Amino acid sequence: MLKKYKLVLPLLLLLIILAACGDDYEGDFSYPIQDFSFTNQDGDTVSKSDLDGEFWVANFIFTNCDTVCPPMTSNMARLQNQLDEAGLDSVQLISFSVDPENDTPEALKEFAESRKASFHNWNFLTGYEFEEIKEFSIKSFKSPLEKVADSDQMMHGVSFFVISPEGNAITRYTGTQPAEMERIVQDIKEMY
Repeated sequence: MLKKYKLVLPLLLLLIILAACGDDYEGDFSYPIQDFSFTNQDGDTVSKSDLDGEFWVANFIFTNCDTVCPPMTSNMARLQNQLDEAGLDSVQLISFSVDPENDTPEALKEFAESRKASFHNWNFLTGYEFEEIKEFSIKSFKSPLEKVADSDQMMHGVSFFVISPEGNAITRYTGTQPAEMERIVQDIKEMY
């Protein structure tokens, strides 16, 4: 009987060690991101599968926004620089347009460049219907999205979401607050 346990015990220890080596990243929540395949500022297709295995940070913006989107995009550019400085340049940045009717790839590129965005790891996405991005925002990020009646403006969340390499949104930060960018970098560094 003792010989039997001598064989089982090492196997159990190995299983425990292997289970502890998993890459399940913990955050404040875990929302699985739905599959997507959208068009970026260069007219290229970017899919969720392109981001698999990497951390990425997502937000929702639109180019005609006259309130929160310009500072959020400037903050994302700040985040991009801080990630590069921290050696985390494999972290991808994704800005989903909530106004796909007006936000062509060209409009997104112009908007991004005016906010000092670099495209080496940052994609501005469009190429879908408003109802599709509304559903995606709500289901994947639990972030409401509505058109403002009698206006060209949209009501959308101002969060920056960190998505784990497994494709789950795990934390959110206030995208209008520059100090939050340092927190994002620090939190991602700790998860690496």
